[in-house]
Amino acid sequence: MLQAVLLSLRSTCERLSVGAILVRDKRVIAGGYNGAVSGDDHCIDVGCYVVDGHCLRTIHAEMNAVLQCSKFGIPTDGAEIYVTDFPCLQCTKSLLQAGIKKIYYMRNYHNDDYAIRLLKRKKIAVEQVKVEPKYLNTVSINIAEN
Repeated sequence: MLQAVLLSLRSTCERLSVGAILVRDKRVIAGGYNGAVSGDDHCIDVGCYVVDGHCLRTIHAEMNAVLQCSKFGIPTDGAEIYVTDFPCLQCTKSLLQAGIKKIYYMRNYHNDDYAIRLLKRKKIAVEQVKVEPKYLNTVSINIAEN
């Protein structure tokens, strides 16, 4: 989980810093953080492009990790994901389609009821991971308690 936390520090969206790590067979296969499409303007430079409460400029960390695997031909079927925040509905659906078998997350964040039902229906293991503050302080970030 700490690798996901470290990746979240690269986030270019000011609204929420999220990091994700995909692991298969106990090996990291990809990582992602939330930010703009490669080569496009970043929220930290020009501000967030918010419509209906969502930043349209941002690709979520989970999607960036899955897309990295797709780009380089790395299979995701049977992988696990470590993500700093509970996945949104769209990321949840993408993770299911990518064959992710387990989701570890650190913080609750607008946990969508339908996403939770989908995960249960598909029998995807979901586990909230508590990270001791002393480890978070090591990377000089402040994670608020839920």
